[in-house]
Amino acid sequence: MVKNNMVRVNPKIGRWQNLWIFVCILSVGALYFNCSPKYSNLSPPIEDFQEFRASGDTLVSGKWWEVFNDEKLNTLIDTAMQSNLNLAASWQQFIASRASIKSQVSNRWPTLEASAQTARTLPEPDFVGGENTQLGFFSSYEVDLWGRIGTAIDAETFRSEASYFDYEALSLSLSAEIATTWYQLQAAKEQLQITEDQIKTNEAIIKLIRSRFVGGQIRAVDILRQAQLLESTKEQKIIFETNVQLLENQLSVLLGKQPQIGISMEESTMPNIPELPDTGLPLELVRRRPDVKQSFALLLAADRDMASAVQSKYPRLSLSGRGQLRSNNFDNLFDNWAYSLAGNLLAPVFYGGRLNAEVDRTTAIKEQRLYEYGQATLVAFREVEDAMVQDVQQTARLENIQRQLELAEKSNKQLRVEFLNGFSPYLDVLLGLDQEQQLRRDLVFAQLQHVQIRIALYRALAGGFDTGRNIEDKQSKVDELYEQ
Repeated sequence: MVKNNMVRVNPKIGRWQNLWIFVCILSVGALYFNCSPKYSNLSPPIEDFQEFRASGDTLVSGKWWEVFNDEKLNTLIDTAMQSNLNLAASWQQFIASRASIKSQVSNRWPTLEASAQTARTLPEPDFVGGENTQLGFFSSYEVDLWGRIGTAIDAETFRSEASYFDYEALSLSLSAEIATTWYQLQAAKEQLQITEDQIKTNEAIIKLIRSRFVGGQIRAVDILRQAQLLESTKEQKIIFETNVQLLENQLSVLLGKQPQIGISMEESTMPNIPELPDTGLPLELVRRRPDVKQSFALLLAADRDMASAVQSKYPRLSLSGRGQLRSNNFDNLFDNWAYSLAGNLLAPVFYGGRLNAEVDRTTAIKEQRLYEYGQATLVAFREVEDAMVQDVQQTARLENIQRQLELAEKSNKQLRVEFLNGFSPYLDVLLGLDQEQQLRRDLVFAQLQHVQIRIALYRALAGGFDTGRNIEDKQSKVDELYEQ
């Protein structure tokens, strides 16, 4: 038996044809009058894009660190792109975001569920029916009248792209951190070598003035002062030895290795700083920097979330179908079957202001993302301007320190000659020697600062680069909107 709520198959009945005609009319009308909110107000809240105040002529490639011509650095960064754990975790976050897109896309398709049920009622004389067996399926489908589902897919797509840009930004930060750590290590080793040379020089001078002390040509206090300078230099050696070990540990962790294992370190030197790079136009910088593109992608996602909230106030049309086999015994299960088709048009009437509140919430979030995008753009401009100013000034500072060192070397040579001839006191020689040694250390530190400033400039100008983790995909929707 088939119950009243099931409809028997009868080709002569045409009422379901009317339902399909009604559905088709609604679908065509939805396609023609699609009122999905469009993209709006996505430009950063900045009046005009002013050109950078300074620029060079050298173009910087995606792998900016190659300008230093340091093969060891190239190897370290290439290794870190595959072995750094934070970067690997960020990539998995991006993979998870792509799965979220697939989850949203599934809403475009009908759902289909199958069910099977069997039961036996005992004792049969008291409960009519005995054995009850059912097989069936249920399908439902929402017609995307106003583009709500498509808008939700777009929002999730933009969030996924934001996750990828976050991965690119982390890759860029990692490359800069490795380059900075690597040259900090080279500077520490150079400082250590300078200190060791200074210790030898100070020890030799102590021997010299002790011999002159025996001849009554020098005071005992001068020996004590030289010994104090020697101990101060040995303290500097301890500091630089510590720095070398700490930087090696830091570099190991950046490469995804345990610091206890260590990594083989070939000798290297501080790089020669090339000419200033071409900064390009501010709009080009916005289009290539991954952190700014991430902020823009989040703005686009918020815009689509707002559109989806508006579309939730429109009527929804859903279709459902059900088919079922039912029998009181399994033997004649396939003798009777029935189906039902239904269309449901649901229009929100009263939700206590919940739908309007959601529109207000998503609109505020979109405005928040807009201001964050503008702030990210301003920070990008500031980083380029700061690095250009610091680079020019640091170059002048390096030249000044080198001139001071040259003058100190000439002065000390003259003081030593006068001291040996008895014309100058040893205190002048001691002060000059201490100043020269400090200038040598200052010069190395200033060279390191110049390298760090140039790394910051390259990082501020650079875009994404090939990290070795890639997926086949069409052009980014964010990039498509930038090109419009």
